[in-house]
Parts: sequence; C-alpha cells; structure tokens
Amino acid sequence: MITQSSFRKVFEGVATRREMFHMFDRHGQASISKARLTGRLYDGEWFEISAAEHDYMFEILPPLWLRGDMFAMREFMTGSITSVFFALPIDGRTRYFHGYCDMLARGSAERMRDVIVERESRPVRAMTRTERLDHIWSTTHADYRGYAGERWPECDRGSRTVTVYGGSQGTVLKLLDDLTEVEISAKLPVHLRYLPAAIAA
Repeated sequence: MITQSSFRKVFEGVATRREMFHMFDRHGQASISKARLTGRLYDGEWFEISAAEHDYMFEILPPLWLRGDMFAMREFMTGSITSVFFALPIDGRTRYFHGYCDMLARGSAERMRDVIVERESRPVRAMTRTERLDHIWSTTHADYRGYAGERWPECDRGSRTVTVYGGSQGTVLKLLDDLTEVEISAKLPVHLRYLPAAIAA
C-alpha cells in the first residue's frame, strides 16, 4: 500500500504539457481508498515543467495565493491537497516546477521549495532507485500499469504494478517495487539508464 509522507521527484527531465497533464492523474487507477480520497497518494510529489506550462497554469484561474516565487491553484485535487507551481533560481537560471502540497500542513510549500532547490542544485546528475521507479510509473501508459487487486496476496494489495517483458513467459505483471535492475534499465529511456545512483535525501 502506498503512503505518502515525504517530498519526492516523480519524473526526470522537463515535462511537456501532455506529460504534465498525464502526471496530474498518475494515480487515477488507484482503488477508492482513504489515501486516494484525501490526496495522500499525490501529496509531496513534484516534477519539472517549462516556463510556458507554468504561465499557462497561472492564467487558468486566479491563484489561491501567490508568494513571490510560487503560487497555489484555487481548485483542490481532493481534500486539502492542491497544486503549487514554483519559479526557482537554480545555478543562475530560473527553472519551473509543479508539486502537490497539503494546505493544512503549515509551511509545506516552502519545505517543498527547499527540497527542490537542494535536489536540483547537486553538481552531479543522478537518480535514486525510487526516482527511477517513479519515472517508470509516470511514463508508462495506463494500459500497462495498475494496482494490485484481489488476485494478489493481501500484503501486496494496493501496491503499484507494471507490465514487463518476461522472456519466454511473454509479458508479466510485477510489483513496481520488485523490478530488478535489468528490468528498470530496460524500461528507462536510454539517456537515463546510465546515470549514477544518487543517495536518497
């Protein structure tokens, strides 16, 4: 079962508008549960977007609030979770990000901003195993990913699943967290396969 308790990067690179909207609904297949209804599946997730996407979202509706380098969407995803957009100076240039924050958690947007700046200011581009898995989940078509249901052992139900090529077995459904390094590499685009492993923050 997925529980969201910390900020995490869920896509490597700058998301296009299509990819951005795709990730807005990246947990849309999850069963109706407390975690989904309250937005906990999304809380803390963030990714990079372009200036055009940042400005597009700013112009959709008047923001809930605007604080210098960030603004929050007036429309909530669910519960107290809403989108926050950032324009952050990192290494001498402005970069743009989207994240889901809990508006009932005081200072959550500021903490996310600090996490993004720290993560993106590292001198060596790298990815943790969790970031690799989240990138795979974010970029896999909905027809080839899902959540473990009643056919799975009770301890696995609600966990994310993804279809992988199983050699002579053809395609098989596996828990995302159980992918081997070879399977992870096969599912990542070539330019991400050989990035060094980052130490989780």
